[in-house]
Formats: sequence, structure tokens, C-alpha cells
Amino acid sequence: MTDAPTRTRQRPAAVNLTPSAHARIATLMASAPADAIGVKLSTPRRGCSGLAYSVDYVNVANPMDERIDTPGGTLFIDGASVLYLIGSTMDWVEDDFQAGFVFANPNAKGTCGCGESFTI
Repeated sequence: MTDAPTRTRQRPAAVNLTPSAHARIATLMASAPADAIGVKLSTPRRGCSGLAYSVDYVNVANPMDERIDTPGGTLFIDGASVLYLIGSTMDWVEDDFQAGFVFANPNAKGTCGCGESFTI
């Protein structure tokens, strides 16, 4: 038996970010509280379908969270939410009536009528 060298490859990010999402994270971090080290994406239980997307400032890194370094700052993904978000795309969309992060989540089996929550 020969000892083949171990090679590691970089693991793909759990969530893909669009250029608009990168820019919005940079904007958020430029006006963040002094102790903020990034923003955190999580999927708390709420809404009519069960889970919702939440983005908040974070000031302490949790070793269980996924970490995505972007040009404008760090995006943390809640460790308990990663499985619900794998393969998702996070975008920032603004129009005349609203602005917010929009998620294309291949794991979501349905959404509520208002679009605020989803189910797996």
C-alpha cells in the first residue's frame, strides 16, 4: 500500500451571492455598528410557512457558522440553517416599491402567499 499524498479542495460556499448582494453587504458593513464583524443569514421559525430569511449584524463569530468572505465584508450563515440553504442564491433587489434580499432556494418546497416565509 502506498501513501498517496492527501489533497484537499476548497469546499464550495453554501450560498452563492450575486454582485448586487456583495454590494449590499459592503453598504451594510460601511454603516455597521462599531462592534459588528459581519452580517449573519439565518432561517428562524416564523411566518405562515414555517421558516423565514433573516439578515442581522453579528459581533461574535460562532465556530459552527459557515463563513463566506466577500469583498465588502463577511457573511456568516447560521450553522443550524445551512442545510436549508445549500445551493441557494442570495440577491439584493431594489425597485420603486421595495428593497430587500431575495433568495432562490432549491430546497424550498413552497412559500406563503406574501412571500415572507418558506417550507422545506
